[in-house]
Amino acid sequence: MDNQAEKTKKLFIKTYGCQMNVYDSERMAETLGAQGYVTTDNAEEADMVLLNTCHIREKAAEKVYSDLGRLKPLKEANPQLKIGVAGCVAQAEGAEIMRRMPLVDLVVGPQSYHNLPAMEARVQSGRRAVDTDFEVDKFTQLKARPRAQRGPTAFLTVQEGCDKFCAFCVVPYTRGSEVSRPADKIIAEAQGLVEAGVREITLLGQNVNAWHGQGAEGLGDLVRRLARIDGLARIRYTTSHPNDMADDLIAAHAEEEKLMPYLHLPVQSGSDRILKAMNRKHTAEQYLRLIERIRAARPDIVLSSDFIVGFPGETDQDFEDTLQLCAEVGFGASFSFKYSARPGTPAAEKPELPPAVLDARLQRLQAQIIAQQNASLASMVGRTIPVLFEKKGRMPGQLIGKSGYLHAVHADAPESDIAEIRMVEIMATSTNSLAGRLAT
Repeated sequence: MDNQAEKTKKLFIKTYGCQMNVYDSERMAETLGAQGYVTTDNAEEADMVLLNTCHIREKAAEKVYSDLGRLKPLKEANPQLKIGVAGCVAQAEGAEIMRRMPLVDLVVGPQSYHNLPAMEARVQSGRRAVDTDFEVDKFTQLKARPRAQRGPTAFLTVQEGCDKFCAFCVVPYTRGSEVSRPADKIIAEAQGLVEAGVREITLLGQNVNAWHGQGAEGLGDLVRRLARIDGLARIRYTTSHPNDMADDLIAAHAEEEKLMPYLHLPVQSGSDRILKAMNRKHTAEQYLRLIERIRAARPDIVLSSDFIVGFPGETDQDFEDTLQLCAEVGFGASFSFKYSARPGTPAAEKPELPPAVLDARLQRLQAQIIAQQNASLASMVGRTIPVLFEKKGRMPGQLIGKSGYLHAVHADAPESDIAEIRMVEIMATSTNSLAGRLAT
């Protein structure tokens, strides 16, 4: 028993940013699990700490350096502690991280974490390790996922990288060009997740609807194949580009009951002039006509988007065009951000607008978005809808789950209903969620 205890090492992972990083963190934990690591929620008891970073948000690198600074006392108290930086900041600034932070033992990019066992062995021997190569498709190297019991929802990465080169975006530089996993590998992983208890799978990709993996004709065809898995009740996908919204995928929203009526389709701006400067390769009118086709296929679909306000050169009229597009579509939810330069991107070379202008525009856009989101929630009151319960709520006897429209729903229900889909009558709205009761 003592020998077994000595072999058990504890791994703490902090995950920043997007759902793909959540998936990557799970796979890193599984990969290091084969080396004897078990995960912990307490960094102070860990033998290895990994920061799985994101480069999308403002001052992403500075936040990572701040977190590394907070880990310094742990390293001083336990010199055997190994500290690693993974993800997109690692990819973009690997050499700088190693130079500035002697406490960091390893740096691994998002395409290289299949090499973590060899890197872990290297750092255990007292040497530092860096791997930020793009040369190998990591999914061909990763072992099959263990069939451990899972919660009712899971992410499944099907595509990585992007070839669009939007002027504001670092993804092509940190995640590389588009790579799509073969359909049979995706289906096998999905089947394993379902066998482990998963009821809903969200397919992930930086440009997921550009998926073109071997074994299916496109994402719509892949969705149809996944829908045939017994026990899989719900399918979602994110994030999509308007230019890759193929006819077959739109048709799948009308024809596949398991494909949920929610779509995140970023537009970024309502101004054609700004869209061109962003290198988005679509116009506002083309986006609006696309929304019409999607709603014709699935009239009740809830749409969400991303908006960047204050992109270099954006005028008052450009911003008004964004407000107009937002009003015309009527998004059920959206994410909006002030423009901030990402080093190495084309837009980073352009003069930025005054911070006060960005603040004022963001407040106006977010007020409109919140009003639309509240209207979407209010439209659900009085309806009886299926809800997949995921976990216990804050109140005794309460469960929390998601509607097909991705609304958070809470209702009194027995704990045995976790991972079950139940019909819920929606009684009221609250901030960002719905309150309901089990239908009789």
